[in-house]
Amino acid sequence: MTAAEPETMEPGLYVVGTPIGNLQDLTPRAAMVLTEADAVICEDTRRTGKLIGYARDVVGVDVDFRRPTLLVGNEHTERARLPEVLDRLSQGQRLALVTDAGMPTVSDPGTAVVSAVAAAGHRTFVVPGPSAVSAALAVSGLLNGRYVFEGFLPRKGQSRSIRLQAIAADDRVTVLYESPNRVAATLVDLAATCGADREVAVARELTKLHEEVVRGTVASAAEHFALTSTKGEIVIVVDGASTESGPVDDGDLLEMLGGHVRDGLSRRDAVTAVVAATGTAKRRVYDLANSLHRQGEGDR
Repeated sequence: MTAAEPETMEPGLYVVGTPIGNLQDLTPRAAMVLTEADAVICEDTRRTGKLIGYARDVVGVDVDFRRPTLLVGNEHTERARLPEVLDRLSQGQRLALVTDAGMPTVSDPGTAVVSAVAAAGHRTFVVPGPSAVSAALAVSGLLNGRYVFEGFLPRKGQSRSIRLQAIAADDRVTVLYESPNRVAATLVDLAATCGADREVAVARELTKLHEEVVRGTVASAAEHFALTSTKGEIVIVVDGASTESGPVDDGDLLEMLGGHVRDGLSRRDAVTAVVAATGTAKRRVYDLANSLHRQGEGDR
């Protein structure tokens, strides 16, 4: 195998993966793009400026080498930045798109930029890099085939309940992002919907000095984080539902329906949540919901 020829940056948009914690994970190709781009679209100019400084050391450019222009394109300014981005590309410039950590567009800004650039007919390139999703899956020990990435769950309400029930019923491994101040509550909710014995791995501060992976049941992980002051970025990996369980009896279905109604879900949404969680035929669950209504649980 021969070494690849050094890459020459062509005009277009380069979607660049950046380290999720450890700067040494910045790839040589990413470092080259960040130092040679005409402009870099980023969430935070200070954070990206430091990353570019590190990239310059990796590439070994002279201190007098020009620096790319930094354009703020965060969740609030991304769409407003599009006209300038498209204008620069029309001039034949080379632009890089980064977020504070990981791959742009994956629970981060960037989708609007990539979509607009592609629709305008400009070239797009990807420079792969570290990902909290794949890193957490790799160290979880749970992945055995398929998985689904849920990102951040809704914080409350019916949408949160429905998403939790869908996770409980899914036989694929599920990956979630969560903030440190809500991780314990989310694990409690997962235990209530998935069952206390569902296996889970909670990864914290991946690739950083205080990296930690807590493995065990959802209940034990919930207890751990309830008693621990937690800081840093959190990724939760939940094992998939067993495919060997038998059909759910009417009593359990009625209990689930009643719980959802008491939590504020409408009868229709409660039926949707139970069907998603159990795989039971919708007609059967709907008939049980009607009987529950007649028994006085009420309808919302």
